[in-house]
Amino acid sequence: MNTDHITSAANATLAGGTPFPQIVAQLIEAGVEFYHVDYITLRKTFYSGSGSTVTTAIPYENLPAVGADFDAPALRANILDSQQNNQHYRDFSIRAMQAGVQGYFAFLRGQRVTYFGRQGDQHTEWFPGAGLNAAL
Repeated sequence: MNTDHITSAANATLAGGTPFPQIVAQLIEAGVEFYHVDYITLRKTFYSGSGSTVTTAIPYENLPAVGADFDAPALRANILDSQQNNQHYRDFSIRAMQAGVQGYFAFLRGQRVTYFGRQGDQHTEWFPGAGLNAAL
């Protein structure tokens, strides 16, 4: 995996303004198969298919605690706002945490993201135009 390209993509996400599909393309090019966002430790870990990892920080200050209960409708509204209005990643993270998202796995080859809460609740969202969304 190309650590410099991964770090650059992670920093571009934190800074905002770079569309998610462009970030995904950069990560795939860098050798990332999937990544895990952990809102408890404020870290992202990127994984290759061979087991290599790169970890970066989520250095935002004054983030809320992760909500105790998973609010799937609030999460879906948050995702839709990001897709339609290019919401800043910091705002997305705040809203996700308030909706009880402890973390998520973004499966780049699988074209989906699985969000999970503190009690094991889950929601899987396909990338726009992929998977189940493509059939609708």
